[in-house]
Amino acid sequence: MLILLTNDDGIDSRGFILLKERLLEHNEVLAIAPEKERTCIGHAITIHKPLRIKKIDEALFSTNGTPADCVLLGIKTLMKRMPDLVISGINKGPNMGQDVNYSGTVAAAKEGAFLGINSIAVSIDARQNYMFEDAVEVISLIIEKSVKIALPPGTLLNINIPNIKREQLRGFMVTRLGKRIYNGTITERVDPRGNKYYWIGGNGDNFEQTEGTDLYAVRNGYVSITPLGLDMTHNEYLHTLRHHFKVLGRP
Repeated sequence: MLILLTNDDGIDSRGFILLKERLLEHNEVLAIAPEKERTCIGHAITIHKPLRIKKIDEALFSTNGTPADCVLLGIKTLMKRMPDLVISGINKGPNMGQDVNYSGTVAAAKEGAFLGINSIAVSIDARQNYMFEDAVEVISLIIEKSVKIALPPGTLLNINIPNIKREQLRGFMVTRLGKRIYNGTITERVDPRGNKYYWIGGNGDNFEQTEGTDLYAVRNGYVSITPLGLDMTHNEYLHTLRHHFKVLGRP
């Protein structure tokens, strides 16, 4: 199987390196990642500056672009044929609930799905002391199973793994997105020249305790597998909205 591997933590991220080494045991892999961390970059595509690719070895490259750029550059420039699978990760930190809208990790997998390729985003639920070796074992199991599954067009899998030993995991759970509770703080400070500047921050560790969600599953020791769709249409609201606007007639 031919796999394109990327991330948003940068080319030197240990989770990325360990996953690449494991994938190479049984697959053909091309890995391309941002030259530096691009966390929370979302689905940005670089159109305002030249993109450059640095070859590190025969199957490893870095770029000054975003995670989504990495997928485009890998497939359109570096690969001789379309990959069978796009994997983005292992991300240092979870991507659950509303986080998927900000995540460069998820965006890279979305870009793969845009191109019609089975794509997976993988994150570990930790901020330090990452158990990447155990996460790699989990990912191997997921890949083994997912290659037998035909994902519907415009669908990707968002995987979040608890930061615990493999044998401590309670299992796998297919979930929907949960809802984080952010405190949404913005810190104002003053630089040495007397000018104000701001840090956007806030703690998003609290969440709605709803069974069946990714947040609930991971916090209870399960690997969360969430299918995400590219069609953002609120289909259930279409009929209601059409009713409200029917007085305007059809265009």
